[in-house]
Amino acid sequence: CISLDCSLKDDDSGDHDQDQGSPKDGEKEKNEDEEKEQNTSKKKVRPLKSYTDMVVPGAGEHPLQYNYTFWYSRRTPGRPASTQSYEQNIKQIGSFASVEQFWRFYSHMIRPGDLTGHSDFHLFKEGIKPMWEDDANKMGGKWIIRLRKGLASRCWENLILAMLGEQFMVGEEICGAVVSVRFQEDIISIWNKTASDQATTARIRDTLRRVLNLPPNTIMEYKTHTDSIKYVCLLLFLFSSPAFLSLQLFHKPACSHIFSNQRGDERVHLHVAFSMACF
Repeated sequence: CISLDCSLKDDDSGDHDQDQGSPKDGEKEKNEDEEKEQNTSKKKVRPLKSYTDMVVPGAGEHPLQYNYTFWYSRRTPGRPASTQSYEQNIKQIGSFASVEQFWRFYSHMIRPGDLTGHSDFHLFKEGIKPMWEDDANKMGGKWIIRLRKGLASRCWENLILAMLGEQFMVGEEICGAVVSVRFQEDIISIWNKTASDQATTARIRDTLRRVLNLPPNTIMEYKTHTDSIKYVCLLLFLFSSPAFLSLQLFHKPACSHIFSNQRGDERVHLHVAFSMACF
């Protein structure tokens, strides 16, 4: 979808310097000119975000029920924690509102199975960031499935097609989906808004089993974002003690070993929070 950046220009047509007419008329014209100039100035400083970010289906295209945005993130293991920011590390690829627009993005994207390192693709409804702290996510949770290597590309495609096609049948509950590529395994997850709604989470689980054609013995874990945040805060509290700060400053290999025992996005949030406490 191509968005046009159209700058607003002053309307210079007409003669605003005429001396004809009575003083009242001249004063009236002056007031009208000043009001027009103020309105034009307001328009000129108005951010263009609402125009450039608006995604609509093209003529003759098949609209989706919701607009979606692709995101990408990549982390380099071993980089100093103080240089990492979880939010800054997430890059927006683009948004789409129709089936055709989706395929324009997806057909040019690398498949998860071909990614290297700690990489993630995120597909979330437009306006929702793939972060625990986002208003749409903070009271929700996610179903997590750990996959052996070689299955991520097929499972990711089946998952996002089911999500775009509204196969989960839970209304606005679905927030988005994530595929996380790691060295020894890959992880698929789907996020929803309300973790306390057990009927909804159960329906999402059952639909997930069906669309991914998972064996009956597949282990599926549901984790609330509140628990994830509390867990990180607890670790931050423990690791911010004077004894541990001394360990961090003078014995970094030991600190790195402790961090290496954490998993996935929790480790990233911990790195960011801990770096703020240390520095």
